[in-house]
Amino acid sequence: MKFATRLIHGSHAVDPATGALSIPVYQTSTFAQQSVDHFGRYDYARSGNPTREALEEAVADLEGGSRAFAFGSGMAAISSTLMLFAPGDHLVVCEDVYGGAFRVMTRLFGQWGLEVTFVDATSLAAIEGAIRPETRAIYLESPSNPLLKITDLQGAAEIARRRGLLTLVDSTFMTPYLQRPLELGCDIVLHSGTKFLNGHSDVVCGFAVVKDEELGRRIGFVQNAFGAILGPQDCWLTLRGLRTLKIRMEESQRSAIRVAAWLDAHPRVTRVYYPGLESHPGHAVHASQASGPGAVLSFELESYEVTKRLLEGVDLAAFAVSLGGVESILSYPAKMSHAAMPPSERASRGISDTLVRLSVGLEDVDDLIDDLARLIGG
Repeated sequence: MKFATRLIHGSHAVDPATGALSIPVYQTSTFAQQSVDHFGRYDYARSGNPTREALEEAVADLEGGSRAFAFGSGMAAISSTLMLFAPGDHLVVCEDVYGGAFRVMTRLFGQWGLEVTFVDATSLAAIEGAIRPETRAIYLESPSNPLLKITDLQGAAEIARRRGLLTLVDSTFMTPYLQRPLELGCDIVLHSGTKFLNGHSDVVCGFAVVKDEELGRRIGFVQNAFGAILGPQDCWLTLRGLRTLKIRMEESQRSAIRVAAWLDAHPRVTRVYYPGLESHPGHAVHASQASGPGAVLSFELESYEVTKRLLEGVDLAAFAVSLGGVESILSYPAKMSHAAMPPSERASRGISDTLVRLSVGLEDVDDLIDDLARLIGG
């Protein structure tokens, strides 16, 4: 089946017990057992829940993985996956990583003994040059947040494989509709499912997906032991959101391409970060590993005054944290997604006080551009 058909008719489409076309919300904490010697498939909802299992199977199928794990947030997925490593282990990480991931790596896992080196992951040589004897994994985002830098995922995975390392990729911006890192040789795909996978700004959730069964067993152990699971009601909402993933991504991406081109030509916009533009330095690499540029872009304005006027005056995009909803969302990385980074770290990565990130939703694109033009200038 093709992707759109699998969204509707995948393994999660029909409840096996009743034939219902919507998997029920199994709102229970525990399950009755009939035998002391042989427990049933489910015993306690932290360890397994039929609604969560249906969602995990759906996401694993879409990514081309063997197992997926649903967590209570994107950061819960990242943090739980980092529990695969031990004190003294070392990771090579893309330098403009999401601020929450930067915070948990440097401040929580850092005090626990995990070591991290941040590199410009657009350069495979920089990635390989940062590997040390104690390195255990390469952690990437492509496109990255918020500067939409592109990493050659297949090339990075080949380096990791030669050196006996894991490759972890946060693919939130792309979703499995546009990019599937497991098919490029990567080991673990991470998502903030809060964003495009759910797509309606009403659930906080996260996913880790693997192809290797043994790696899945290890993450499954952490999920059960650590317990940062996604509840059944949120699983059901995310299953519902998944069904429209293809058409939402296509429409939002179509609009994002037009908005990016308009911004790129605007005299008060000094730079646009979007892999759909041919001027983007990662354009060709991205086109080789993804089927579209996505619906998220960032841009820099000529002054802080224009930036503030846009963020505080916009009508048709919410000025808010997050992305990937049916509504467009304007975010301010310096004080939102990357507020956890010290100012010096943000500056060294090019995250300026005039940088704005836009997640393009499902509004009419002409209305969106008119609203932006009203505040930036025609």
